Amino acid sequence: MLRIAVIGGGDVATGIAYRLFAAGLPPLVTELERPLVVRRSVSFAQAVLAGRCRVEGVEARRCADLAEAEGCLRRREAVPVLVDPDLAQVRAWRPHVVVDGRMAKSPSPLRRGEGPHVIGVGPGSSAGDDVDVVVESLRGHTLGHLIHTGSAAADTGEPELVRGIGKPRVLRAPANGTFTTGHAIGDHVDAGDVVARIGGAEVRAEIGGCLRGLLNDGIAVPRGTKVGDIDPRDDPSYCYVVSDRALAIGGAVLEAVCAFWLGAASDAS
Repeated sequence: MLRIAVIGGGDVATGIAYRLFAAGLPPLVTELERPLVVRRSVSFAQAVLAGRCRVEGVEARRCADLAEAEGCLRRREAVPVLVDPDLAQVRAWRPHVVVDGRMAKSPSPLRRGEGPHVIGVGPGSSAGDDVDVVVESLRGHTLGHLIHTGSAAADTGEPELVRGIGKPRVLRAPANGTFTTGHAIGDHVDAGDVVARIGGAEVRAEIGGCLRGLLNDGIAVPRGTKVGDIDPRDDPSYCYVVSDRALAIGGAVLEAVCAFWLGAASDAS
């Protein structure tokens, strides 16, 4: 069995895991004990808190250990999710391929030369240095391209434009504290509405639309953390569909995995 580990269970990492699973290459996903996931309705990270979740018909299931995760992979009944913040279990599992899907804009915690074939996504890693290949994550003409030498485009710091709206769509923590909200993903909000609170500070919507993303209730966050996003198209159905960007990145990872595995098999024959 080809062993593939995906670090992270957010919306982009879920797009990667979703496409691998659909292609018959189910991966093992790792996450934190308290995931900082905003697009929860399309993130396998939700299995950490809920025990299991489903994204576009594919189930993810929290597993207690590697033995349970391997059983899940053999049966191909769900994507196993392990809480493994220091990647000790992943290292013990010795995967053939590791995909860093955290979108952390920092070098991969598992690096080229440690054993597995390492695929980085977006800025932060350099192909040929700390990872074997990088997938371009910036929207535009090169989204999903494989980079075999060098890095992806630098982070612009600007959120995706939706109907011409960028930064006002994003909800950020105005202070350090615990995130609480009475809203749910898919809710309509108007400009000026209080969407959540961080301690005693209010998080207000700058625009009207649908809450496409919202942090889990009760998560402690530092000031400036992204805690939600508003879609001005105001269509709740978009909240439950893997994005075009995540699918493009996932397809590129699938290409990189197949190229590596077929090349490895050819070399061994």
